[in-house]
Amino acid sequence: MTQEGLPMADALQQATTLAGALPFLRRYAGDTIVVKYGGHAMGNPELAETFGKDIALLKLVGINPVVVHGGGPQINQMLERLQVKSSFVDGLRVTDASAIDIIEMVLCGSVNKQVATLINEAGALAVGISGKDGGLVRASKLERKVKNPATGKFETVDLGFVGEPDEINPQVLYALSGSGLIPVIAPVAGGHHGETFNVNADTVAGAIAGAVHASRLLMLTDVPGVLDEKGKLIPELTAEEARKGIESGMISGGMIPKVETCLKAVQAGARAAVIVNGKVPHACLLELFTQSGSGTLIRSENAGRR
Repeated sequence: MTQEGLPMADALQQATTLAGALPFLRRYAGDTIVVKYGGHAMGNPELAETFGKDIALLKLVGINPVVVHGGGPQINQMLERLQVKSSFVDGLRVTDASAIDIIEMVLCGSVNKQVATLINEAGALAVGISGKDGGLVRASKLERKVKNPATGKFETVDLGFVGEPDEINPQVLYALSGSGLIPVIAPVAGGHHGETFNVNADTVAGAIAGAVHASRLLMLTDVPGVLDEKGKLIPELTAEEARKGIESGMISGGMIPKVETCLKAVQAGARAAVIVNGKVPHACLLELFTQSGSGTLIRSENAGRR
């Protein structure tokens, strides 16, 4: 037994694990890692606590994590509670003037502070902000065309206050990270004329990862990653292979927008983006600090492998 009562075999395994992580700690030292947090990982209390500890650990070993979170279930609960009806187009919530106030309240208020608290309780210093703070994210109104089943023609649907980012101010993140703080970002952005926009959290995370030239964008999802025709996980894809996967239909359904977000992030300057199963404990650490990684990594053609 060790002095703390931990069996020697367990203590040795712990030390071996830490030693094995050293090359990866050196690889990412001083780098920025953007993590999109949501889905099952956010809704499960045990996974949420583990996530907070993992993000705190990244900061404490010299990496600069930036967290972007969602909050769809929490928004649904509040809209139902206030008897505000909600509809969706291609997975995007139609957001009118009354809904945007509620969405901002939920995302920038309770959800944002809950995520920051998870990290603070683990021993790091997290600060909750939104895309509106410091002009971090500027957005424009998102337009979406859908096919009218009656006429067969594509028509523009008004999504209300749903936006897409077109400007990122990374200086806000540099200032926070340089002061030893971890930014936790709610995906609410300001418009160019004083509007407030609800923006998809995946999209915000991808735009930020590209703007800060992140070493990794980690997209925590509810699936293992991109699967091939036999249902087997594909560990790595170049950007070109990912595009061909979408064209061929191998990548389909809800995986398409996630892969497209990864592609945009890599094209904009991120070194690589990874679709990770957030239902697995320590998913971020498994991806960053092990040789095999976790999930599907998407990289540019000239970027190195894991």
